[in-house]
Amino acid sequence: MPSIDTAQLRTHLEKTRVLVIGDVMLDCYFWGEVSRVSPEAPVPVVKVGHKTWSLGGAGNVAANLAGLGCQPALIGITGGDRAADRLEALLAETGIENLTISDGARPTITKTRVMAQRQQIVRLDEEDSRPIETDMQSRLLDSLNREIPRCRAIILSDYGKGTFRSPAFTAEVIRLGRKAGLPVLVDPKGTHWQRYAGATCITPNTAELERVLGERLESDSDLLQKASALRSDLSLEWLLVTRGPKGMGVFGQQLAPVLLPANAREVFDVSGAGDTVIATLAACIATGMPLPEAAEAANLAAGVVVGKLGTQPILWGELERTLMVANGCGTAFPASKVADRTAAAAVLETWREKGEKIVFTNGCFDLLHPGHISLLHQARRLGDRLVVGLNTDSSIKRLKGEARPILPGTDRAAILSALEDVNLIVFFDEDTPLTLIDSLRPDILVKGADYRVEEVVGRQIVESYGGQVRLVKILEGHSTTRIVQKLSES
Repeated sequence: MPSIDTAQLRTHLEKTRVLVIGDVMLDCYFWGEVSRVSPEAPVPVVKVGHKTWSLGGAGNVAANLAGLGCQPALIGITGGDRAADRLEALLAETGIENLTISDGARPTITKTRVMAQRQQIVRLDEEDSRPIETDMQSRLLDSLNREIPRCRAIILSDYGKGTFRSPAFTAEVIRLGRKAGLPVLVDPKGTHWQRYAGATCITPNTAELERVLGERLESDSDLLQKASALRSDLSLEWLLVTRGPKGMGVFGQQLAPVLLPANAREVFDVSGAGDTVIATLAACIATGMPLPEAAEAANLAAGVVVGKLGTQPILWGELERTLMVANGCGTAFPASKVADRTAAAAVLETWREKGEKIVFTNGCFDLLHPGHISLLHQARRLGDRLVVGLNTDSSIKRLKGEARPILPGTDRAAILSALEDVNLIVFFDEDTPLTLIDSLRPDILVKGADYRVEEVVGRQIVESYGGQVRLVKILEGHSTTRIVQKLSES
């Protein structure tokens, strides 16, 4: 791919506002275990241990934009219920401007998954997927008109839940964006794609494209012919087809079709990859990048997220490193060891169900040295799995000053990922890992012996459910501060 100046791209992304409009959802997970069958009916009884929530649908698209460092704004419909309150809190936490509109006649779209014994027992969907009412369409369009002058791109995230059921409304959203000279990208749903006519680009996967065409695409030549014809029929500038393990197909007005190979080194979970693709594509186009190059960046981003555990948005540092590797300027590392809190909680549940003992420790791990290695090795020997809570760059700056960290979070995670003792890495942005420990609930909390047990952050939480705090030996004479001092003196 053409060389991309990642520093310049990051600067542009930070100034780029992208608007997402579509079906906003709340994903809820009940994590538990099954030990008996109900006497009322032959169904498993799930004893719930804890619950987690994350942004779904159009919200996950916006979360990917936030992860890239953009300024995302989200327009959609929520209900006047507690789920809407939780969704609002998640948007604020993620740095997404909340432009959602409350409709008391509808519930907030919520998908609740009950998880036990390493599998999904049942999914409960709360939704009203009827076409949105005319007055609600007008309110959404009013919000769109107010935001258009501030935006550089618009994404339509259609999950088939009512927002874009009206062809006239969908066409008007596209018309307003195009009239303002903005790129308008659509993640389509269903088979009535004429309502997306005139958009800059739509991004179906192969199965969605085959449903619209009404036939299987048996070969690359079939894809090239049919996709090109469909792009022309819908008056699209571009059509981008995500092909899973086969990569992507990019079809444009002026250029010959391009087939991009998949970039994933490991595939753990493909859920949410489509959201990452359209978010990265839109963000890059919004900075002025030509679409073919933006498609290559989106393809690289998809390769990162499918290697992560659970549905997780792309982060700028991950895309930056992947772009550098593609340009021959960096080294890849296993993203499968890095998880956000929601995904980490899911992974820990599978380990617990196997009877494995989970150990947790935390730190900055800036300029990894023998003292770090010794601590991690001792911690790992206390259990079956070692989870490392890793301070974010902003957290380290608050704790240690503007000169730190020496290495950015992506580099620190890459080095830790290469260690056999480390099984999972979870970033935390707070000054202490207290809330992370409360969320993950490890069996053993480890710190160095330079602490006293009563000083260890999270001790009371861990001991409250029967866990242990263990202090391990410190390898004297090794610290990042000392290394920095020696470097400054040399």
